[in-house]
Amino acid sequence: MGISRSSRHKRSETGAQRAHYRKKRKFELGRQAANTKLGPKRVHTVRVRGGNLKYRALRLESGNFAWGSEHTTKKTRIISVVYNASNNELVRTNTLVKSAIIQVDATPFRQWYESHYAQPITKKGKAQAAPAADASAEPKKLSNHAQRHLDERKKDAKIDSLLESQFAAGRLYAAISSRPGQSGRADGYILEGKELEALPLPTLPDIVFQLIFSVFKTLTDQQVTVELKNDLSITGVLKSVDQLRHCTIPHRLCAEIF
Repeated sequence: MGISRSSRHKRSETGAQRAHYRKKRKFELGRQAANTKLGPKRVHTVRVRGGNLKYRALRLESGNFAWGSEHTTKKTRIISVVYNASNNELVRTNTLVKSAIIQVDATPFRQWYESHYAQPITKKGKAQAAPAADASAEPKKLSNHAQRHLDERKKDAKIDSLLESQFAAGRLYAAISSRPGQSGRADGYILEGKELEALPLPTLPDIVFQLIFSVFKTLTDQQVTVELKNDLSITGVLKSVDQLRHCTIPHRLCAEIF
């Protein structure tokens, strides 16, 4: 059975089964979902109705993201998927779909801001820039016109505190507004204002869980001892560990114990 987009198989509003008066049609076909993952770019072309082409992104690692309040767009690296309103499984598998909330690299936006306004974007950056400015021999000289233009810009150089903390961490929350499985691109916009405030950010238990997982990851390919009940223990080399803390320790006693 092929994938179909027809509604003839559905019941009517009163619950009656519709009569099967024809078979499936070519124009009713559907295709498998792209399930675009994070990774080196891989895009396939699909020939569709009318001889047109769709671009099926199987893996993507970057996209163009707009910073609305600053009227600028930069190409940046996608780091991970952090939230999806439809399914948490899409977060666990890092699947890129429209409206997914992701984290992107903040470096291109920070560089543009510091170049445009000629000042650091975070308070920590301002504190570090002061000693560096004292150590430098001569600051870059600007004409009076350019200096006045820069001073006018600095009057509007204010960003939200939530965004500032994200810039300090080097990661920005963004939403994907394109359809990777149709256009072959993962473009979107940086979250700001009420949209950012309403975002369900990771709670303290989630952060602790990620810390524990990162500690386990550092122990891979090392000798570890796992203590079990009844004073039993397993010693071996930790081969792998996943986010559910499922560990793989090859040992000849594992079959006897379990």
